[in-house]
Amino acid sequence: MTTYGHFPRTRPRRLRSTPAMRRMVAETRLHPADLVLPAFVREGVSEPVPITAMPGVVQHTRDSLRKAAVEAAEAGVSGIMLFGVPEEAKKDATGSAGTDPDGILQVALRDVRAEVGDDLLVMSDLCLDEFTDHGHCGVLDAAGRVDNDATLHRYAEMARTQAEAGAHVVGPSGMMDGQIGVVRDALDGIGREDVAVLAYTAKYASAFYGPFREAVGSSLTGDRKTYQQDAANTRESLRELALDLAEGADIVMVKPAGPYLDILARVADAVDVPVAAYQISGEYAMIEAAAEKGWIDRDQAILESLTGIKRAGARVILTYWATETARALGRD
Repeated sequence: MTTYGHFPRTRPRRLRSTPAMRRMVAETRLHPADLVLPAFVREGVSEPVPITAMPGVVQHTRDSLRKAAVEAAEAGVSGIMLFGVPEEAKKDATGSAGTDPDGILQVALRDVRAEVGDDLLVMSDLCLDEFTDHGHCGVLDAAGRVDNDATLHRYAEMARTQAEAGAHVVGPSGMMDGQIGVVRDALDGIGREDVAVLAYTAKYASAFYGPFREAVGSSLTGDRKTYQQDAANTRESLRELALDLAEGADIVMVKPAGPYLDILARVADAVDVPVAAYQISGEYAMIEAAAEKGWIDRDQAILESLTGIKRAGARVILTYWATETARALGRD
C-alpha cells in the first residue's frame, strides 16, 4: 500500500517488470526478414576498401561481395541492395557504365545471383549518379540542369540491363518525375513482369547523405535540391506517393529514415503496399562515432533506432547493420 495517496488498480509498470514480461507484451518486434543490406562493389580493387566515414563498411571486391551476400542470406536477411562504383575513367556525361552489360554493377548482380540464387532478394540501385562524371542522378541539358525526360530514357535502359543481369528488384532512386511508370513499362516490354519496382517515393535532399558520397566515389559538386524533396515538406511526399502508386510501384520507400519518421508514419497509414525505409549513411555514422567515443551503448542504440523505424510503419528496413542485427535477433 502506498503512503502517497490512492492509485488506480491498473499500474502500467507491472508490464515492464522483467525482461520476459517486456518481451511478451512488446508491440513492435524486429525480425531478420525485415532487413535489407545495402552494399557497395568497386571496380578494379583486389581488397575491400574501408569507407572512413562509415566504420565497418567497405567498398567490396567481387569476391568479398559474394561472401557478404552469403552471410546475409545465412543470417536471415531478406535482401541485398547493390551499388556499383566504377573506375573513375569510365564515368561520363550520360553514365554509360550504368547500362554497360559488363559494367561493375551488372557484373556484381550476376555474381550475387549465381552465389545465392533466390535465397536472397538481389536488389539494384537504379540511378546514374555513381556513373556520371558530374555526379548528378540524370543527364544534363545545355544549361547544366538535370533533364528529367532525357534521364527517363536512360532509366528505362538501366532497368532492362539490370533485369537481364539478374535483379529481382530495381530501385529507381533519382527522383525524376515519371520514373516509376517508365521503369515499369521498360521491364514489361522485355517480358520481365516478375521484376519488382521499389520506389524511392519520398527521398529528401539531406545532409545525412554525406558519408555515402565517399562510399560511391561521387563526383558531385553542388546539390540535388532541384529534384530531391525539401525537408520542410510533408504534403509533397503524399503527392509523390499517389503518383508512384498510380505508375505501378510494388514497394514505396522513405529516405532517410530516422529524421523523417513522421513522413514514414503518414505513408504507412496511407497505403496497402509494403513500405520501406532506408537508414542512411549519416544515421549509421552518427551512432558509430558516438559509440566509439563511449557516449552511447552501440548495440542498444542500433536496436532502438531500428525498432523506431519499424514502429513508425516500415515493413522493410535498409540498414548497413542488417547482417549483424539479423544474427543478434536470430530467426525466431
